[in-house]
Amino acid sequence: MKQITRSCFICRNKFEKKELNRIVKTADGQFFLDRTGKANGRGAYICNCKDCLNKLKNPKVMNKAFKCEFPAEVYIKLCEELIDKQ
Repeated sequence: MKQITRSCFICRNKFEKKELNRIVKTADGQFFLDRTGKANGRGAYICNCKDCLNKLKNPKVMNKAFKCEFPAEVYIKLCEELIDKQ
């Protein structure tokens, strides 16, 4: 069986898809942590490395990944969810 790999958008290392966290932006502009990995929308993957999670605290990283202004309140919520998942 072929393994699906994706890259962490911060460190650019490749991992199996199921090892990464997926953040999604839907067509109507909502952002959320996609636990299924199948939600519609633009997705960005981040690994569970502490360095990558710490770099995520800089909002410019998310702006670059999604090519838009990332809302501060959503950014804080996503950071908390990712850190709590640890």
